[in-house]
Amino acid sequence: MLRAFALPLVLIFLGAAIWGAFILYGRDSKSLADDTPGPNLVVEVGGSHSGTIVIDLLPNVAPKNVERIIELAKSGAFDDVVFHRVIDGFMAQTGDVQFGKRGGDISRAGMGLSDLPNLEAEFTNVPFKLGTVGMARSASPDSANSQFFITLAPAKHLNGKYTVVGQVIEGLETLYNIKLGDSNANGAVDAPDYMVSVTVTNE
Repeated sequence: MLRAFALPLVLIFLGAAIWGAFILYGRDSKSLADDTPGPNLVVEVGGSHSGTIVIDLLPNVAPKNVERIIELAKSGAFDDVVFHRVIDGFMAQTGDVQFGKRGGDISRAGMGLSDLPNLEAEFTNVPFKLGTVGMARSASPDSANSQFFITLAPAKHLNGKYTVVGQVIEGLETLYNIKLGDSNANGAVDAPDYMVSVTVTNE
């Protein structure tokens, strides 16, 4: 008798799990959050996988850091910059406009800055969840400059320690398909994917 009910129960639980994922990640699994008023960053990704990631920038959360991202994007500084460090289940990092340009020597990617001065931290209580965009920095809190990262999963240990500048609102599939780095080399990527172009919309 119990066996007769086993299969229907399994199907019910499976259906509930699928429906839960549908609710959690959105109708088309591409939208992670609502688009708030203000600028968006549109990142065209190329390399092993092509696609578009749209980031809702948050000037009300981190005005100076968002201003820097916008300035570099408008100048074309981010174009052809590689995703030099990508760690499965954690984050994808890019934005090294000094050493991270595709087509050149990228052996020092991740160590460079821009021609602009470093920024003061704008730490808040905005949490790092899937698709949150934060400013990369060294051990000094006030060392963010041009590099940023996108989390591939919630990262509570980063909360309040890195400046949040945005949230991915479109392009989850593209985000997940950015080429992963070597787990034994702190996520360093061989022949990395890159940002073909980065533009700003809805200002």
